[in-house]
Amino acid sequence: MNDRPGQVDDLLRELAPQVLGALVRRYEQFDTCEDAVQEALLDAAVQWPEQGLPDNPRAWLITVGARRVIDHMRSEHARRRREESVAVSEPADAFVAPAPGEERSGDQDDTLTLLFLCCHPALSQASQLALTLRAVGGLTTAQIASAFLVPEATMAQRISRAKQRIKTTGAPFGMPPEGERAERLRVVLHVLYLIFNEGYTATSGPELHRAELTSEAIRLTRAVRRLLPEDGEVAGLLALMLLTEARRPARTGPDGRLIPLAEQDRALWDGRLIEEGVELVTKALSTTAIGPYQVQAAIAAVHDEAPTAEETDWPQVLALYGVLAGIDDNPVVRLNQAVAVAMVRGPRAGLDLLDRLAADDRMAGHHRLAAVRAHLLEMAGEPVAALAAYREAARLTTSLPERRYLEDRAARLS
Repeated sequence: MNDRPGQVDDLLRELAPQVLGALVRRYEQFDTCEDAVQEALLDAAVQWPEQGLPDNPRAWLITVGARRVIDHMRSEHARRRREESVAVSEPADAFVAPAPGEERSGDQDDTLTLLFLCCHPALSQASQLALTLRAVGGLTTAQIASAFLVPEATMAQRISRAKQRIKTTGAPFGMPPEGERAERLRVVLHVLYLIFNEGYTATSGPELHRAELTSEAIRLTRAVRRLLPEDGEVAGLLALMLLTEARRPARTGPDGRLIPLAEQDRALWDGRLIEEGVELVTKALSTTAIGPYQVQAAIAAVHDEAPTAEETDWPQVLALYGVLAGIDDNPVVRLNQAVAVAMVRGPRAGLDLLDRLAADDRMAGHHRLAAVRAHLLEMAGEPVAALAAYREAARLTTSLPERRYLEDRAARLS
């Protein structure tokens, strides 16, 4: 065996969106091309570990995928009894692996273009997430369904409808017009952010983490950064993910129970990820226009660089939340800001902010509002009210690990 299966799998996952992008650019049939890429990847997974890597793995995959598309076109045209076909006009013999020099001269990485297509504004957010993980992330439909706790058939239908929606919109495969690019990139980054968050703190189910989602979000964000190395918000998002992921080894105990930030064993944090994240956000803040992901990463860096929870620079955290609220004011920012206010000015000041936030319909019935209120009430020395708030938060959450944590906090006060 010339190449270990793990190495081949990593290479295939990296190349899959590039190959799909190349085929969609050529044939403009997303669904057919996606199926062809999956077949090409399967062929490679079987052949490469035994026969060794081809000289140009990307070109090999494009060649095999193109032939699968051509076969499909021929079959469709024959079935419909059409005399003219793309397959006849473009015979399979034309799709041989180019020489190394030829491949480099015409090579381009379509990963970012593919991300823009998967995050097309005509798609719902759920469809954007699913299609991005399937087409760009390389996860199977079963893996995506498992991550979002829906039946595989339901997820397959969602992905199929997303592909059909892209087809009916007639969206060309290419970068959006200059005037739309910044907004579309914002959507792409938001989708990657949501994928990471779902992996880091699952919104429902028995597990707190879904490592396949956090790792995919980081990998895809790294890919976007390679394509847009000067974009400060791309760097900020990657930094935020790394600084957050660095704490994951300390977030749960041996029994799987959630351990809050203040109680975590910081020796378990990943220093390598922290160093990379701090370097990324420091450079971005000093060289590019400030954006919300950069500020969130800066807040994460303050937490990660504190030797102990007691040594956290809460005044700096509070100042950064003030900056973030000025850029991207939303209920989640204000909820976290209330915690920082409580740590700097006392729990009653934080609770006053929560009272105002409770009037926001977007936070109505959200377990995190009740959980933060419980924490601040406990800090304020009001155990009876804190107990009621912890119980309310536990009732509202759909995450089993979070519910267990909140019930444990309540049990300490009862």
